[in-house]
Amino acid sequence: MTGDQLREAFLRFFEQRSHQRVVSSSLIPRADPTLLFVNAGMVQFKDVFLGADARGYSRATTAQKCVRAGGKHNDLDSVGRTARHHTFFEMLGNFSFGDYFKRDAIDYAWSFVTQELGLPRDRLWITIFERDDEAKELWQEVAGVAPERILRLGEHDNFWAMGETGPCGPCSEIHYDRGAAARCSAPVCAIGVCDCDRWLEIWNLVFMQFNRDTTGTLTPLPRPSIDTGMGLERVASILQNVNTNYETDLLRPVVDAVVNISGVPYDAGEPGFPHRVIADHARACTFLISDGVLPGNEGRGYVLRRILRRAIRFGRKLGLDRPFMGTMSGAVVARMQAAYPELNDKQSLVERVLTLEEERFGQTLTTGMALLEGLLTEVDSLGCLAGRDAFRLYDTYGFPYELTEEIAREQGLTVDRAGFEAEMEQQRTRARTARRAGREAGGSGLDYDALPLPATVFLGYASTTGDARVVSIASGGAATEEATEGQKVEVVLDHTPFYGEGGGQVGDQGELLSGSGAVRVIDTFHAGRGLLVHRGVVSHGGIMVNEVVTAKVDANRRADIARNHTATHLLHAALRIVLGPHVQQAGSLVAPERLRFDFAHIAPLTRDEVGQVERLVNEKIREDWGVSHREMGFQEAVQEGALAFFDEKYGNLVRVIAIGAPDVVRPHFHPEAGTTFSKELCGGTHCFQTGEVGLFHVVSEGSVGAGIRRIEAVTGRAAEELFQQRLAGMEDIARQLGSTPQDAPARVATLVQALDVERRRTQELQRTLSRLQVDDLLSRSTEVEGVQVLAARVQAQNFEQMRELSDLLREKMASGVAVLGAIFDDRPNFLVAATKDAVARGVNAGNLVREAASVAGGGGGGRADMAQAGGKDRSKLDEALSRAVAALRLQVRP
Repeated sequence: MTGDQLREAFLRFFEQRSHQRVVSSSLIPRADPTLLFVNAGMVQFKDVFLGADARGYSRATTAQKCVRAGGKHNDLDSVGRTARHHTFFEMLGNFSFGDYFKRDAIDYAWSFVTQELGLPRDRLWITIFERDDEAKELWQEVAGVAPERILRLGEHDNFWAMGETGPCGPCSEIHYDRGAAARCSAPVCAIGVCDCDRWLEIWNLVFMQFNRDTTGTLTPLPRPSIDTGMGLERVASILQNVNTNYETDLLRPVVDAVVNISGVPYDAGEPGFPHRVIADHARACTFLISDGVLPGNEGRGYVLRRILRRAIRFGRKLGLDRPFMGTMSGAVVARMQAAYPELNDKQSLVERVLTLEEERFGQTLTTGMALLEGLLTEVDSLGCLAGRDAFRLYDTYGFPYELTEEIAREQGLTVDRAGFEAEMEQQRTRARTARRAGREAGGSGLDYDALPLPATVFLGYASTTGDARVVSIASGGAATEEATEGQKVEVVLDHTPFYGEGGGQVGDQGELLSGSGAVRVIDTFHAGRGLLVHRGVVSHGGIMVNEVVTAKVDANRRADIARNHTATHLLHAALRIVLGPHVQQAGSLVAPERLRFDFAHIAPLTRDEVGQVERLVNEKIREDWGVSHREMGFQEAVQEGALAFFDEKYGNLVRVIAIGAPDVVRPHFHPEAGTTFSKELCGGTHCFQTGEVGLFHVVSEGSVGAGIRRIEAVTGRAAEELFQQRLAGMEDIARQLGSTPQDAPARVATLVQALDVERRRTQELQRTLSRLQVDDLLSRSTEVEGVQVLAARVQAQNFEQMRELSDLLREKMASGVAVLGAIFDDRPNFLVAATKDAVARGVNAGNLVREAASVAGGGGGGRADMAQAGGKDRSKLDEALSRAVAALRLQVRP
């Protein structure tokens, strides 16, 4: 039975028993940012088990894509070492949501493995939770399993939980005995005693009875349910009578691809370890990227990057020095596309991501490996690499700690993890201190955490003005009861309409007005425990603690910020539509005059892609969609489709900004009722309708790091000013060209073409002049120890012309050195060129040019046969040439 046939047989078996066939969910948990990846079939049904979600069926069956390479369930280090562990695998499962329980679950499982698959009963063993007497009785009664073949194990082995919290319960496992030939060398080879490949766990039946909270308390679920998981690859290895999963038809084609690109034959033993790692990791990378994960430095992106880099390192062991994982992903798609046709649509993206990431990491790996090999020869007497050395490899050269640890382990050495973490913590402390210093620059530097102040009540979603009481004033680094005109202050109110900087949005500006004076607020920020601090200057009079003031936000500035923030949400949604769902916000700045949006994407946007995004955003602005906000529970928000990301921290109560179809039906605009264009968790201030944004224009698009792009844009008044400036500039250019603004681009193109022709002609004339100069220059040369030396001031407009002239001179010198000086860019410039035999006699052009440039107050360098430099004092050019000749006399060996 092939892997595809086995998958279909399982799903069909349960369909025939009234189970709904449900497609595999994405590897990214949709409604659970506490999980890195979907690691079991039940993840997409978690809320059903909790009673928080209802489906139109009470029984389900799936073939679920899973990744276990981070968090509690992490099989990464076991991959390739055992016959059965993988980062990516498929889990076959059947589920009951308060329908059937232990009896039927046991009956279905035993019937499938013994009747449908025909596995011999005398090869099957059962494990149960040590206190689950009911399960033992049912295995005997329903399946006829002999008591001696039912083993009791503890909580570690037979009590299953998806994570630290969530649904859980006792479980019962079916194990397959591969026979004495597969036994390990341990004194006792038995289930629950050793972890060898003889005893293959093939199916886990979880009797979902409880929910575990953060305190570890178990609460009975509303309806006891069933969650089972069977490893597709493991069962396929049994049915296909092979010793490891890598020899099944699910993985062997991918292993063969490793053989084809490396030229190294596969060996099922230790020599085949790199093949197995690469094959497994190629599957994980292909499926993760297809589901929207991109390499990064945090969360899911970091795990993907770690898997990929591990595969690259093992590729080096097979002699694969050039990018190969893109090719490997093609082999994965070819094998898996029948079951997962979506892989076809993403194949080009997957290959691009893998190739780019591999190219970036290639030099890091080469440098890091060379340095690490040297460090490992200098470890201490205990065979432990110092944590500071591992940190230097990571911090200075970008060499991942996990690779350092794995390479050390392969050589029987260890790494001081505590020392590494201590270095990391020191770096974090330095970064926090620097950030705090930046925040406090120009402020009081007061420690608000130490002040017993109540949290500030924020009024700014509903209003830009409001009366409030002053609860704290700080100035000159200390708290004070009052401040007078001219003093820089930080003021805390009990209520405020001022928004504090956060979520990428800058803080509000405005005024605090009282009967005795006013404060001009230049910034608002968060501090302490829920405090909003107004930083500013007392503009006249004074301000006192307990005084009632009127807080007035600069409404025009706030409106500009709101336009840019709403536009940021529109931009995010448009990018996900145009580029794909892998786009994820990686940072933002929402200011009154512009917006900046960083996002995960692997390649520069084409002009057409930028145009599509811009048109889509402006379309939604013109259609005047409504912008609504609601506070709700985090889980409820995610279930409603609000974007939430694993790396962000959210409270139990979140604010959701939704951009939805307008309530009023207008001509030529009839979106489906309830249509939502964007829905995100956000605490910022926004427009009430998208039409208020006015206009959106992308100013620039570029890279800010590996896999991170940045778009800068303007809206509203700033966009209007930009277009006015550009139109005025275009009209001015047209006027100077004697053309119309419409015809100006074509006219400029004609002029540029003509200038290119003239530039090429000038260059050719310069080359001719250089050739004519050669004989005259050589006639002024001298000889030093048999080496012809020319030191001369020449006419040149750039270094390229100087190099061309030096090449002509060297061609005519049998053995010589040319030291040339020229004035261009209003400064002296030098070039030294030496023939090969002159270099062999000790001449070093780099040293000579540095000597010359130092006279003119400059510097430079280069190779022994060619070097260039620049100076500052043009009057020193001739003296500098003479100094170079003097230095040459000391270099030349007889």
